[in-house]
Amino acid sequence: MRLSSDEFRQWTNKSITLLGMSGVGKTFISNILRDNEWFHYSGDYRIGTRYMSEPILDNVKAQAMQVPFLQDLLRSDSIYISSNITFDHLKPLSMFLSKLGDPAKGGLTLKEFKHRLQLHHKAEVAAMLDVPEFMHKSRTIYGFNHFINDAGGSVCELDDQQVLDTLSDNTLLLYIEATDKDEQALIERAVNSPKPLYYREAFLDEQLITYMEERSLEYMALIDPDDFVRWVFPRLFNSRIPRYKAIADKYAYTIKTTELYQVTCEKDFLDLIEKAIDRHV
Repeated sequence: MRLSSDEFRQWTNKSITLLGMSGVGKTFISNILRDNEWFHYSGDYRIGTRYMSEPILDNVKAQAMQVPFLQDLLRSDSIYISSNITFDHLKPLSMFLSKLGDPAKGGLTLKEFKHRLQLHHKAEVAAMLDVPEFMHKSRTIYGFNHFINDAGGSVCELDDQQVLDTLSDNTLLLYIEATDKDEQALIERAVNSPKPLYYREAFLDEQLITYMEERSLEYMALIDPDDFVRWVFPRLFNSRIPRYKAIADKYAYTIKTTELYQVTCEKDFLDLIEKAIDRHV
């Protein structure tokens, strides 16, 4: 959605989609707006609580069934298992996605890992296509005037035109671009604390060939899951930058992380968007 700064200022029911790498500040600004009567739609929360809740719980139950004490309780319906996913706590989703590599170190086989990536892709597409419905709900049910879509860091990997059309037709897209300094900080943080990641299958296949050669490994089961994540993250990060920029050039307005981190209230954020709109003209 393209608007002039004056049109944006007069927009009665503002609806904004935040785009950018994980860690650039999307949830940070969403929390500020949520405290100012904005409806906060989290793509990752929707994925975990709606589209992947069953496989997440099935995975936990499968692990629990390996414990004799819990096995009998589960089979007799004496206990139940549920996940506690919140906007700020998405670990059940992350743990399900898991990592590739040595099973003894918690890794998955390539076949199972790709299966989970496919489930995540399908779920993320569905969550983004749900945005117009939740915009309507936010006003008619909950009485919120404004809507913020906190999109996941892997949206640029979806390669789904319907998602881009849906988001751009219904919301103003705002791309949060990391400065060189912030890029390095994000990479260092990921390397120091390797977490499960979503990869496009073609990207994963390409990187695995290089990784296996560099590490002189013959089998996928020899991969150290954390080592692979540390090795691949900078490459994943750099592969996403041109993808996000291509989306931003066609559909979005762009702000820098340094600008976003100066925002302390709703007015600051709205002023920043107007500034981004005026820069684009």
